[in-house]
Amino acid sequence: MIKIRTIDDLDLRNKRVFYRVDYNVPIEDGRITDATRIEETLPTIKRLRDAGASLVIASHLGRPKGARNSKYSLAPIRERLASLLGSPVQWADDVTADTSKLKAGDILLLENLRFYPGEESNDAAFAEQLHKLADVYVNDAFGASHRAHASIEALPKLFGKDKSAAGLLLVKEIEFLQKITNVAESTTAA
Repeated sequence: MIKIRTIDDLDLRNKRVFYRVDYNVPIEDGRITDATRIEETLPTIKRLRDAGASLVIASHLGRPKGARNSKYSLAPIRERLASLLGSPVQWADDVTADTSKLKAGDILLLENLRFYPGEESNDAAFAEQLHKLADVYVNDAFGASHRAHASIEALPKLFGKDKSAAGLLLVKEIEFLQKITNVAESTTAA
């Protein structure tokens, strides 16, 4: 089995966590029609909050091609996430937000990362701007982890190995893939 760093390997007390998720959910007329991707992040969110961290949650939605487009706003996701958590979710309309006043348990959702051309171009300056928002990095965006985007590829490098890890959902997906791979290997070896 592949050994990866998990949130259990991080010092999270009083830390701001940049939590990269995949909230690319279907939205029709401003209403989320399937919230599964949001719901699947709740165990990691709970674990991070219980450990004394505040969260800066970041995601993409759709393909706005580096420009603001209200059709791809994460505002409906903020409402659903707050409802699922039963607690407020703060909002940041852009990545220059001041996160220094976040307290343990606070959650801040950033507007769609793909509103910035630097996200999809894996721009180092954009990654540096995101880096200023948090003390540690956690990735649960399994569906986007193959992309060389700033929040997936450049940003974790700025935090370094001792301050970045996989969330519970990413670990679950990797373990599932390893089981399938092992089954395939044992079947072909027979």
